[in-house]
Amino acid sequence: MPKRLISYLSGRIALSDEKVMLRVQREGDERAFALLLRRWEEKIQRLCFRMTGDEHRGEELAQEVFTRLYAHRHGYRNEGKLSSYLWRIALNVCYDEQRRIRNEREISAGSYEEDFAAGSETDSASDTPETAAGKKEQAQLVRNSLLRLPEMHRVVLILRHYEELKFREIAEVLGIAEGTVKSRMAEALNRLGRLLKPALTDTTMAGKSAAQMNKGKLEVIL
Repeated sequence: MPKRLISYLSGRIALSDEKVMLRVQREGDERAFALLLRRWEEKIQRLCFRMTGDEHRGEELAQEVFTRLYAHRHGYRNEGKLSSYLWRIALNVCYDEQRRIRNEREISAGSYEEDFAAGSETDSASDTPETAAGKKEQAQLVRNSLLRLPEMHRVVLILRHYEELKFREIAEVLGIAEGTVKSRMAEALNRLGRLLKPALTDTTMAGKSAAQMNKGKLEVIL
C-alpha cells in the first residue's frame, strides 16, 4: 500500500463509519471508500459465504456489495448506523443471488444438484489429522444444515452467532421488531437441532436439545 495512502488512512482511522461514508457521499472520496473497504470487506465476505455456502462466490458477492455502496452513495441517508445499512445491502445482494439460482434450477427442470462448498478451515496446531478431519466434517455438516433453514431463520442465526450482532441491531437491519428476531432465533435453533441430530455421532451433542445449543456450542461447530 502506498505510503501516502497509509498516512491518509492513519489520520482518519478514528473517524466513525458514518463520517467516513459522508466523505464518500459528498466528495466521492476514493481514499475514504478504501478505508470503509478495509474495515468491512472481511465481514461482508463472511456473511455472503454463510448465506450462499460458496466461499469463492461469497467473495464475488462482497465485491458487488461495495460496488453498490459506492454507485448509490448519493442515496445514503445518515440515519442510524452505517453498519445496518451495509448489512442490508449485503443481504439484498445475497437474496438476488438466491433468486438467480432458483430461476436456474427451474429452467433446468429440477436436474440441478446442490453443491455446498466447504471453504477453508483453520486447524489447531495440536490437532491430530484424525481430529482435524473430524472438525472439518462436522463444520461442513453444520454449514449444509444451515443452508437448509428457511431464509428468515438462517439470516437471524448468521447475524447473531457469526457476526455477533445484538438482537436490537438485527431488528434494525431487518426492519422487524426485536421480539420477532428473538422468536425467529429460537425457531432457527430448533430447526437446526432437528437437522443435525440424526447425523451427529457424538452422543454428547446428539443428546442435547436445540435449546441447549448455546452460543458457545454453536461457535465450536459452526
